[in-house]
Amino acid sequence: MKRFSTVVRAGALAAAVLLMTGSTVNAQSKTLVGNSVTASVTIVAIEQASRTLTVKTEKGTYETIQAPPEVKRFSELKVGDKITARYYENVVVRLKKPNEPARDIEVAAAARGKGTSPAAGGAVQRTLTVTITAKDPSTSSVTVGAPNGYTYSRVVADKAVFDTLKIGDRLDMTWTDALLIAVEPPAAK
Repeated sequence: MKRFSTVVRAGALAAAVLLMTGSTVNAQSKTLVGNSVTASVTIVAIEQASRTLTVKTEKGTYETIQAPPEVKRFSELKVGDKITARYYENVVVRLKKPNEPARDIEVAAAARGKGTSPAAGGAVQRTLTVTITAKDPSTSSVTVGAPNGYTYSRVVADKAVFDTLKIGDRLDMTWTDALLIAVEPPAAK
C-alpha cells in the first residue's frame, strides 16, 4: 500500500469520453458513475526517526509506508491505530460549442481534520478539452486527442450519442479525485 490509487487519469479520461451515455446529445453534459473505494490498515510498528509505519492490510499482508513531512500529526499515531482511506473519483463530459476556448485547468485543495484523531482530506479537479479525431461505426468507438499528444479510443455505449458525434467535435472533460484519511484508535476490549 505504498500508494493509494485506484485509477490512472488517462484511463479515467478515456473511459469518460468514450462511454458517454444519455438519450441525446442535447443534454450537452453527462456525469458518469464514479468509483468509490475504501481501504483500511492497522499500524503494527512505528519508527519515529524515519517517519515510517509498518501496517497490516485487510488481506493480512504487511506494508511499509513513509509519511511525508506534510503529515503534521505523525507523532500522535500509535500501534494498533486503524487508518482508513476513502477514495472517490467522478467524471463529467460536456460537448463544447464551436467557438468556445479550450480548457486545461487543475485545481487542488487539502485540509487537515479538526478532531482529536489525525485526519486529512484532499481533492484535485481537472478540466481538459479533447477533440474527436476518429470514429469507427463498425465498433461504435471514437478516438480523441488530448493536448498532451495522447490519443484514447473507447466504445460509446449509447448508439444515438455515437451517431451525433463528428470528427472535430470538442469535449470538455472534468474529473474529480478525492481522498479522505482518518485514524481511529483501537477498539476497547
